[in-house]
Amino acid sequence: MNVRFALIFLLIFILGGCGASKYGRDAMLLQDIGEYYKAIEKYRKATRKEKDRDKRMEYAFQTAECYRAIADYERAELYYKNAVRRGYPDNIVLLHHADMLRNIQEYEDAVETYRVYLDSVPGDERALAGLESIRQTQDWVANPTRHIINPVKELNSRESDYAPVFVAGRDNEVIFTSSRKAVTGKRPSGITGQGYTDLFRSTFGIQKQKWEEPKLLDETLAINTEDEEGAATLSSTGEQMIFTRCRFDKTKPLAAELYSTSQSRGSFAEPTRVDVVGDSIVAAHPALNETETLLYFVSDMEGGFGGKDIWVAEKSSGSFTKPVNLGDKINTPGDEMFPFVRDNGELYFASNYLPGMGGLDIFVATKDDDGNWTVKNMGSPVNSPFDDFGIAYIKGEDKGMFTSNRKGSKGDDIYSFVVPPKVYQVEGDVFDKETRNHIDGATVRVIGTDGTNMKVRTQNGKFKMKLKPETEYVFAAFKDGYLRDKAAASTIGLDDSKDFAFEMYLTPTDSPIKVDNINYEFASFELKPESKIALDTVYQILVFNPTITIELMAHTDYVGSNQANSELSQKRAQSVVDYLIEKGISPQRLVAKGYGETWPKQVTRELAKQYDFLKRGDELTEEFILKLPKEQQDICNAINRRTEFRVLSTDFIEKFDAEPEK
Repeated sequence: MNVRFALIFLLIFILGGCGASKYGRDAMLLQDIGEYYKAIEKYRKATRKEKDRDKRMEYAFQTAECYRAIADYERAELYYKNAVRRGYPDNIVLLHHADMLRNIQEYEDAVETYRVYLDSVPGDERALAGLESIRQTQDWVANPTRHIINPVKELNSRESDYAPVFVAGRDNEVIFTSSRKAVTGKRPSGITGQGYTDLFRSTFGIQKQKWEEPKLLDETLAINTEDEEGAATLSSTGEQMIFTRCRFDKTKPLAAELYSTSQSRGSFAEPTRVDVVGDSIVAAHPALNETETLLYFVSDMEGGFGGKDIWVAEKSSGSFTKPVNLGDKINTPGDEMFPFVRDNGELYFASNYLPGMGGLDIFVATKDDDGNWTVKNMGSPVNSPFDDFGIAYIKGEDKGMFTSNRKGSKGDDIYSFVVPPKVYQVEGDVFDKETRNHIDGATVRVIGTDGTNMKVRTQNGKFKMKLKPETEYVFAAFKDGYLRDKAAASTIGLDDSKDFAFEMYLTPTDSPIKVDNINYEFASFELKPESKIALDTVYQILVFNPTITIELMAHTDYVGSNQANSELSQKRAQSVVDYLIEKGISPQRLVAKGYGETWPKQVTRELAKQYDFLKRGDELTEEFILKLPKEQQDICNAINRRTEFRVLSTDFIEKFDAEPEK
């Protein structure tokens, strides 16, 4: 005899013979067979009549247990707190109280209560999982998924509405479970206090763009009876249905069972029991895979990991083989329920034990080639601190429905979800680097790792296009009379839509182009190390513009003799050419020319912006510079000491010497 039954019988013996004792005994028996709502009423009556403090403490704890079982977490938290205050001796009350505090989002109190519990039960996996859930919940809320969630008002009632499935995987017809007033079974559920549940159907009205009023799935009482029906799965065509039925027998408790039926011309055949487990063993929440060769369901049969587990049975010769437990990657000491198999093979289910946001959370499991499961919490906003379960996808689409009793719900309500497609878009601007004006009619070549190879033309210097997911792109802009420029964008690994924006600047080839940060040792033509970094930009320009030839132009200031400046500038220009040849640029594309002090710099727009004593068009001759203050003279001489290049031609084709005859 287990501890649970021993405790029940001990209390029955102690409390026998008085009104409070009878209520307490009845409450525990009802709780033991799962009729939690009725048990709560009996506990309340027993508490009002009971004088003994220890017994009232026990009733508070057991009432909390019942509220926890029917997912009324706020009331459960209050009764656990009451039991703690009264000194309940089993420290399990602390663990369950912490769980309820987490479910109602009292995270600071929950963390403190978990820690108090761990002081007495160090290393307890359940408490550690609760603390980890709080940590992950904060991350899930801060980084929500792209799911858009909305209640389906037309399908929801004041009672429970849950576990939707789409007929034939289409988005225009849904079957779901409900305890609304139209049910055929009129007895209140001893578990929840609501009416029995039946299966209902609704279709989507095209004209009104909303779901029509739900109706009983059948009115012939073949499917919906005075017993309790719900949680169904459909074949890929929608012609076969397997559903859950809980038969009523006032003389003894009966377990949930699976039944199968088929329909033809809108009429259902008489259901037959699906024999996957023995008598008096729970079999519920069926789910067929896409090929209808596997039947997943929930059971508490022996061989599980505790609570309710998900099992699978394979179809063979028209019947199902002996069920197999899905293992400890899926199942836990808690409850795993409401499986659903998507058409891509992913398994979805709800668990109240795996790290989650509170209550039941929805998880997705994928299996690798070796048969190993990887399980992932769906995160926020699909999951909440309350119960989230019973998900179903529309075939081939990233949208569907699920069930939740989150804040704002009337109870268990049906919610729709959709993951909007990722949209990637690029907007580019192409400018003249000198004038900063847009270049109309420039060509942009687009190359992508998915095989994209296309050209677009700018309008008013702009272009815009959509990009594909998981692709890297290179954009190259060019136009006659300009050097090319390029930009890149990548959609690989992006979790959300993104707009890319960049600017490309084309350098005109009709005037010299300054190379910044080219420095030499004093009175020397030897390049300083930092200059080579700047020269690499010239190298990249030559690689990206393979048909141009250039003249490397070195200039000095007027200090020193003309001959010395000319010789020095020539050697400096040659140093640059030599560096580029070493990098692999053909000598046929390079000309070195030293101009000494003979080509003073003409002030550009950018220089005029940088130095307010200069204006665009000024020529920095010796005569001009000597009229300036000493500090400004030094600036102008530094500007004149420069390395530039200019484009000589744009039609270069490299010529190779013919191989000598052997």
